[in-house]
Amino acid sequence: MLKTRIITALILAPIAIGGIFFLPPLGFALFTGAIIVLGAWEWANMSGIEGQPGRVSYGIAVAVLLALIWQLKLPSVAVLWLALGWWLVCFWLVRRYPAGSESWGSVPARAVMGLFVLLPAWVGLNHLRTGVFQFGDTANNLLVILYVFLLVWVADIGAYFAGRAFGKAKLAPRVSPGKSWAGVWGGLVAVGLLALVASLLVAASAQQTLLLILASLFTGLVSVLGDLLESMLKRFRGIKDSSQLLPGHGGIMDRIDSLTAAIPVFALIITLLGWLTTGSLSL
Repeated sequence: MLKTRIITALILAPIAIGGIFFLPPLGFALFTGAIIVLGAWEWANMSGIEGQPGRVSYGIAVAVLLALIWQLKLPSVAVLWLALGWWLVCFWLVRRYPAGSESWGSVPARAVMGLFVLLPAWVGLNHLRTGVFQFGDTANNLLVILYVFLLVWVADIGAYFAGRAFGKAKLAPRVSPGKSWAGVWGGLVAVGLLALVASLLVAASAQQTLLLILASLFTGLVSVLGDLLESMLKRFRGIKDSSQLLPGHGGIMDRIDSLTAAIPVFALIITLLGWLTTGSLSL
Protein backbone atom coordinates (compact mmCIF):
# COMPACT_ATOMS: atom_id res chain seq x y z
CA MET A 1 0.00 0.00 0.00
CA LEU A 2 2.79 2.44 0.89
CA LYS A 3 4.57 1.70 -2.41
CA THR A 4 1.34 2.36 -4.32
CA ARG A 5 0.79 5.64 -2.48
CA ILE A 6 4.33 6.81 -3.25
CA ILE A 7 4.10 5.90 -6.94
CA THR A 8 0.74 7.65 -7.30
CA ALA A 9 2.07 10.76 -5.54
CA LEU A 10 5.18 10.87 -7.74
CA ILE A 11 3.01 10.73 -10.87
CA LEU A 12 0.39 13.24 -9.73
CA ALA A 13 2.65 15.82 -8.07
CA PRO A 14 4.26 17.21 -11.26
CA ILE A 15 0.88 17.24 -13.01
CA ALA A 16 -0.73 19.17 -10.17
CA ILE A 17 2.20 21.59 -9.82
CA GLY A 18 2.33 22.23 -13.56
CA GLY A 19 -1.42 22.69 -13.88
CA ILE A 20 -1.77 25.04 -10.94
CA PHE A 21 1.41 27.10 -11.09
CA PHE A 22 2.48 27.21 -14.74
CA LEU A 23 -0.69 27.59 -16.79
CA PRO A 24 -2.17 30.92 -17.97
CA PRO A 25 -5.51 31.94 -16.41
CA LEU A 26 -7.68 30.17 -19.01
CA GLY A 27 -5.60 27.01 -18.82
CA PHE A 28 -5.75 27.24 -15.02
CA ALA A 29 -9.54 27.51 -15.14
CA LEU A 30 -9.82 24.47 -17.41
CA PHE A 31 -7.36 22.41 -15.37
CA THR A 32 -9.00 23.18 -12.03
CA GLY A 33 -12.42 22.72 -13.63
CA ALA A 34 -11.43 19.21 -14.70
CA ILE A 35 -10.46 18.39 -11.11
CA ILE A 36 -13.78 19.75 -9.84
CA VAL A 37 -15.71 17.67 -12.40
CA LEU A 38 -13.88 14.52 -11.29
CA GLY A 39 -14.76 15.47 -7.72
CA ALA A 40 -18.38 15.85 -8.84
CA TRP A 41 -18.33 12.33 -10.29
CA GLU A 42 -17.25 11.10 -6.85
CA TRP A 43 -19.75 13.30 -5.04
CA ALA A 44 -22.54 11.70 -7.05
CA ASN A 45 -21.61 8.40 -5.42
CA MET A 46 -21.62 9.99 -1.97
CA SER A 47 -25.04 11.41 -2.86
CA GLY A 48 -26.36 7.90 -3.38
CA ILE A 49 -26.21 7.84 -7.19
CA GLU A 50 -24.79 4.38 -7.74
CA GLY A 51 -24.96 3.85 -11.51
CA GLN A 52 -22.26 5.22 -13.79
CA PRO A 53 -24.74 6.98 -16.12
CA GLY A 54 -26.09 9.00 -13.20
CA ARG A 55 -22.63 9.79 -11.85
CA VAL A 56 -21.36 10.89 -15.26
CA SER A 57 -24.48 12.99 -15.79
CA TYR A 58 -23.90 14.76 -12.47
CA GLY A 59 -20.32 15.48 -13.48
CA ILE A 60 -21.48 16.89 -16.82
CA ALA A 61 -24.06 19.06 -15.05
CA VAL A 62 -21.34 20.50 -12.81
CA ALA A 63 -19.14 21.16 -15.87
CA VAL A 64 -22.02 23.05 -17.52
CA LEU A 65 -22.53 25.14 -14.39
CA LEU A 66 -18.82 25.99 -14.27
CA ALA A 67 -18.98 27.11 -17.90
CA LEU A 68 -22.04 29.25 -17.18
CA ILE A 69 -20.40 30.89 -14.18
CA TRP A 70 -17.39 31.74 -16.34
CA GLN A 71 -19.37 32.87 -19.38
CA LEU A 72 -21.87 34.97 -17.44
CA LYS A 73 -19.04 36.71 -15.57
CA LEU A 74 -20.71 36.26 -12.21
CA PRO A 75 -19.15 38.42 -9.48
CA SER A 76 -16.80 36.15 -7.57
CA VAL A 77 -17.44 37.76 -4.20
CA ALA A 78 -21.17 36.96 -4.32
CA VAL A 79 -20.34 33.28 -4.75
CA LEU A 80 -17.73 33.44 -1.98
CA TRP A 81 -20.26 34.97 0.44
CA LEU A 82 -22.59 32.10 -0.42
CA ALA A 83 -19.79 29.67 0.38
CA LEU A 84 -19.19 31.23 3.78
CA GLY A 85 -22.88 30.93 4.60
CA TRP A 86 -22.85 27.32 3.43
CA TRP A 87 -19.94 26.32 5.68
CA LEU A 88 -21.66 27.91 8.65
CA VAL A 89 -24.67 25.73 7.88
CA CYS A 90 -22.34 22.72 7.64
CA PHE A 91 -21.12 23.38 11.18
CA TRP A 92 -24.70 22.94 12.35
CA LEU A 93 -25.22 19.79 10.23
CA VAL A 94 -22.02 18.10 11.40
CA ARG A 95 -22.59 19.04 15.02
CA ARG A 96 -26.06 17.45 15.06
CA TYR A 97 -25.28 14.27 13.11
CA PRO A 98 -26.92 11.74 13.01
CA ALA A 99 -29.83 13.92 14.14
CA GLY A 100 -31.15 16.01 11.30
CA SER A 101 -30.01 13.65 8.56
CA GLU A 102 -33.62 13.17 7.49
CA SER A 103 -33.57 16.77 6.21
CA TRP A 104 -30.60 16.26 3.88
CA GLY A 105 -30.35 12.49 3.47
CA SER A 106 -32.27 12.19 0.20
CA VAL A 107 -30.29 11.75 -3.00
CA PRO A 108 -31.38 15.11 -4.50
CA ALA A 109 -30.52 16.99 -1.30
CA ARG A 110 -27.05 15.48 -1.12
CA ALA A 111 -26.52 16.20 -4.81
CA VAL A 112 -27.36 19.87 -4.24
CA MET A 113 -24.98 19.94 -1.28
CA GLY A 114 -22.22 19.01 -3.69
CA LEU A 115 -22.87 22.13 -5.74
CA PHE A 116 -22.37 24.31 -2.65
CA VAL A 117 -19.05 22.58 -2.01
CA LEU A 118 -17.59 22.27 -5.50
CA LEU A 119 -18.65 25.39 -7.39
CA PRO A 120 -17.42 27.99 -4.84
CA ALA A 121 -14.10 26.13 -4.50
CA TRP A 122 -13.51 26.57 -8.24
CA VAL A 123 -14.66 30.19 -8.18
CA GLY A 124 -12.38 30.91 -5.21
CA LEU A 125 -9.35 29.38 -6.92
CA ASN A 126 -9.88 31.35 -10.10
CA HIS A 127 -10.58 34.53 -8.15
CA LEU A 128 -7.20 34.08 -6.47
CA ARG A 129 -5.60 33.44 -9.86
CA THR A 130 -7.08 36.37 -11.77
CA GLY A 131 -7.42 39.09 -9.13
CA VAL A 132 -4.81 41.73 -8.35
CA PHE A 133 -2.99 40.68 -5.18
CA GLN A 134 -0.83 42.81 -2.89
CA PHE A 135 0.45 41.83 0.55
CA GLY A 136 3.65 43.10 2.09
CA ASP A 137 6.19 43.40 -0.69
CA THR A 138 4.70 40.66 -2.87
CA ALA A 139 2.12 40.89 -5.63
CA ASN A 140 2.35 37.31 -6.89
CA ASN A 141 -1.04 35.60 -7.17
CA LEU A 142 0.56 32.18 -7.38
CA LEU A 143 2.13 32.69 -3.95
CA VAL A 144 -1.26 33.25 -2.33
CA ILE A 145 -2.59 30.07 -3.97
CA LEU A 146 0.45 28.20 -2.68
CA TYR A 147 -0.18 29.71 0.75
CA VAL A 148 -3.74 28.35 0.92
CA PHE A 149 -2.50 24.88 0.00
CA LEU A 150 0.27 25.11 2.60
CA LEU A 151 -2.23 26.31 5.20
CA VAL A 152 -4.34 23.18 4.78
CA TRP A 153 -1.36 20.84 4.63
CA VAL A 154 0.28 22.40 7.69
CA ALA A 155 -3.01 22.22 9.59
CA ASP A 156 -3.30 18.52 8.74
CA ILE A 157 0.27 17.80 9.82
CA GLY A 158 -0.10 19.73 13.05
CA ALA A 159 -3.39 17.99 13.78
CA TYR A 160 -1.87 14.57 13.10
CA PHE A 161 1.02 14.92 15.52
CA ALA A 162 -0.94 16.75 18.22
CA GLY A 163 -3.75 14.21 17.93
CA ARG A 164 -1.36 11.28 18.30
CA ALA A 165 0.28 12.84 21.33
CA PHE A 166 -2.68 14.33 23.17
CA GLY A 167 -5.83 13.24 21.35
CA LYS A 168 -8.12 11.95 24.06
CA ALA A 169 -11.11 14.29 23.75
CA LYS A 170 -12.82 13.44 20.47
CA LEU A 171 -13.92 16.24 18.16
CA ALA A 172 -16.89 14.60 16.42
CA PRO A 173 -16.94 10.88 17.29
CA ARG A 174 -20.21 10.21 15.43
CA VAL A 175 -18.75 11.66 12.23
CA SER A 176 -14.99 10.98 12.35
CA PRO A 177 -13.86 9.03 15.43
CA GLY A 178 -10.17 9.61 14.70
CA LYS A 179 -10.28 13.39 15.04
CA SER A 180 -9.66 15.06 18.38
CA TRP A 181 -9.77 18.53 19.88
CA ALA A 182 -6.03 18.29 20.50
CA GLY A 183 -5.62 17.80 16.76
CA VAL A 184 -7.62 20.94 16.06
CA TRP A 185 -5.54 23.03 18.45
CA GLY A 186 -2.30 21.53 17.17
CA GLY A 187 -3.31 22.31 13.61
CA LEU A 188 -4.18 25.91 14.52
CA VAL A 189 -0.83 26.44 16.25
CA ALA A 190 0.91 25.21 13.11
CA VAL A 191 -1.22 27.51 10.94
CA GLY A 192 -0.45 30.50 13.17
CA LEU A 193 3.27 29.83 12.85
CA LEU A 194 2.93 29.50 9.07
CA ALA A 195 1.17 32.88 8.88
CA LEU A 196 3.87 34.51 11.01
CA VAL A 197 6.70 33.10 8.89
CA ALA A 198 4.94 34.05 5.63
CA SER A 199 4.44 37.62 6.89
CA LEU A 200 8.10 37.94 7.82
CA LEU A 201 9.23 36.61 4.43
CA VAL A 202 7.28 39.29 2.53
CA ALA A 203 8.04 42.12 4.98
CA ALA A 204 4.40 42.61 5.98
CA SER A 205 3.49 45.30 8.48
CA ALA A 206 2.56 44.43 12.05
CA GLN A 207 -1.11 45.06 11.25
CA GLN A 208 -0.98 42.88 8.14
CA THR A 209 0.76 40.14 10.10
CA LEU A 210 -1.89 40.13 12.81
CA LEU A 211 -4.71 40.12 10.25
CA LEU A 212 -3.10 37.29 8.27
CA ILE A 213 -2.75 35.20 11.42
CA LEU A 214 -6.42 35.76 12.30
CA ALA A 215 -7.57 35.07 8.72
CA SER A 216 -5.47 31.92 8.58
CA LEU A 217 -6.75 30.63 11.92
CA PHE A 218 -10.36 31.11 10.85
CA THR A 219 -9.66 29.45 7.50
CA GLY A 220 -7.96 26.58 9.32
CA LEU A 221 -11.08 26.04 11.42
CA VAL A 222 -13.31 26.07 8.35
CA SER A 223 -11.02 23.58 6.58
CA VAL A 224 -11.79 21.10 9.37
CA LEU A 225 -15.46 21.39 8.41
CA GLY A 226 -14.61 20.44 4.83
CA ASP A 227 -13.06 17.21 6.07
CA LEU A 228 -15.88 16.50 8.52
CA LEU A 229 -18.62 17.13 5.96
CA GLU A 230 -17.20 14.57 3.57
CA SER A 231 -16.68 12.11 6.44
CA MET A 232 -20.31 12.59 7.45
CA LEU A 233 -21.59 11.92 3.94
CA LYS A 234 -19.38 8.85 3.50
CA ARG A 235 -20.51 7.49 6.86
CA PHE A 236 -24.15 8.10 5.94
CA ARG A 237 -23.56 6.42 2.57
CA GLY A 238 -21.61 3.55 4.14
CA ILE A 239 -18.41 3.94 2.09
CA LYS A 240 -14.79 4.40 3.14
CA ASP A 241 -13.41 6.45 0.23
CA SER A 242 -15.02 8.80 -2.27
CA SER A 243 -13.61 6.54 -5.01
CA GLN A 244 -10.53 4.50 -5.91
CA LEU A 245 -9.47 6.97 -8.59
CA LEU A 246 -6.07 7.57 -6.96
CA PRO A 247 -4.49 4.20 -6.09
CA GLY A 248 -3.44 4.17 -2.46
CA HIS A 249 -5.02 7.58 -1.81
CA GLY A 250 -8.75 7.00 -2.32
CA GLY A 251 -10.46 9.62 -4.44
CA ILE A 252 -10.08 13.23 -5.51
CA MET A 253 -12.50 14.40 -2.82
CA ASP A 254 -10.52 12.54 -0.16
CA ARG A 255 -7.56 14.74 -1.08
CA ILE A 256 -9.30 18.11 -1.56
CA ASP A 257 -12.13 18.02 1.00
CA SER A 258 -10.43 20.53 3.34
CA LEU A 259 -9.38 22.71 0.42
CA THR A 260 -12.95 23.04 -0.85
CA ALA A 261 -13.79 24.83 2.38
CA ALA A 262 -10.54 26.74 2.88
CA ILE A 263 -10.15 28.23 -0.61
CA PRO A 264 -13.40 30.23 -0.94
CA VAL A 265 -13.32 31.40 2.68
CA PHE A 266 -9.71 32.60 2.51
CA ALA A 267 -10.33 34.22 -0.89
CA LEU A 268 -13.28 36.14 0.57
CA ILE A 269 -11.36 37.27 3.65
CA ILE A 270 -8.35 38.65 1.79
CA THR A 271 -10.68 40.37 -0.67
CA LEU A 272 -12.54 42.08 2.17
CA LEU A 273 -9.18 43.08 3.69
CA GLY A 274 -8.24 44.75 0.42
CA TRP A 275 -5.31 42.45 -0.38
CA LEU A 276 -7.03 41.03 -3.45
CA THR A 277 -8.96 43.10 -5.96
CA THR A 278 -12.49 41.89 -6.62
CA GLY A 279 -13.64 41.11 -10.13
CA SER A 280 -15.59 38.80 -12.40
CA LEU A 281 -14.55 35.52 -13.95
CA SER A 282 -14.37 36.02 -17.67
CA LEU A 283 -12.60 34.94 -20.82
